Amino acid sequence: MCSSAVPPLSTVPVDASTAQRSPPLPLTVPANTTPPALTAGTARGKAALLAGIKYAEGRGAVEFEATDSASAKALYVYRLLVHDKLIAPMPEDQVGEKTVRHRLATWYMHQLPKGHPLRE
Repeated sequence: MCSSAVPPLSTVPVDASTAQRSPPLPLTVPANTTPPALTAGTARGKAALLAGIKYAEGRGAVEFEATDSASAKALYVYRLLVHDKLIAPMPEDQVGEKTVRHRLATWYMHQLPKGHPLRE
């Protein structure tokens, strides 16, 4: 056993009020962290998904359940629109949630009249 010149660590009693502190606050707290373009894109995506669901249910092709996920609904609507030849199909290796949502949003934007708030 080797002796060292470093003194042993001393234990300091811990007060319960200081032991569980909240995490430190960031240096700056931004007032609005969501850029306007992202907010508009989210609104377009939601509107496109709702329009696609309405199209699919109105066509009588499907009746979505409340437990169906949004990504499953979006994929079904995408495949239905491709089947009906309303949108061009993507290569299968590119079919993903993000690209499907983008394709639905593009389809929906073409359905809207000029001057619609979501087109701007």
